Amino acid sequence: MVPAERCATAMVRARGPGVLAGVEVVRRLVAIGAPGVRCRVLVRDGSRFRRGAAVLSLHGPLRGILRVERVMLNLLGRMSGVATATRAMVAAAAGTRARIRDTRKTTPGLRALEKAAVVRGGGVSHRAGLFDAFLAKDNHLSGVPLERLASVVQRAVVRARRLAPLAFTMVEVDTEAQFVALLALPRGVVDAVLLDNMSPVRMRRIVALRDRCVPWLKLEASGGVNVASVPAIARSGVDFISAGSITHSAPQVDFGLDIVED
Repeated sequence: MVPAERCATAMVRARGPGVLAGVEVVRRLVAIGAPGVRCRVLVRDGSRFRRGAAVLSLHGPLRGILRVERVMLNLLGRMSGVATATRAMVAAAAGTRARIRDTRKTTPGLRALEKAAVVRGGGVSHRAGLFDAFLAKDNHLSGVPLERLASVVQRAVVRARRLAPLAFTMVEVDTEAQFVALLALPRGVVDAVLLDNMSPVRMRRIVALRDRCVPWLKLEASGGVNVASVPAIARSGVDFISAGSITHSAPQVDFGLDIVED
């Protein structure tokens, strides 16, 4: 056994394959929690790794290494799990225009880290929450009749823009009729429409209508998205596919830390 006051070298190794995310977060964690420990990155964020690969090495007082060990491995495993799940969906959409986006379905307290991991996996993180962009979902528009949908959305967007700068404006629709109703909006009111729980056939019809009438409008598909369903959704012609599963259901990648006596 190495005394806690002694210096030691530790290797962080992957116990399964995946896409790495979180090494820069770990470097900052070590700097704060174990300032006497030197952290060396062996695999860069966004890179694939194999089972058994050494991704980090630590050198310094053993007490400091042990102090940050569990938090470090937990964060590295969580973020790499998200990046790995994201990369699988990105690969499934290859050859199409569709890009994979994250959602707000994140772990409390870890949203920023999980969204960063999505980017490391090749996805797109386009907002932090409802405060930096306008998103009108089905619950927000519950009870609004079709003939009033466009006017209600326009008034809401105008009011929201008075309150704060918006990264973009988006409205969720569940039916083709709702999408058609939104075509009455002037250009610039809504930047994108979210197509929720629609079949690829229905999405293709809406894409064709968009291309004819409002080619500047972006379309995003959502609802029950998984790796198996991504190819058909992507071939429909939508611009983005949002998948909550890449954060809320991403399997943890297992990492272990082994002490090497100096």
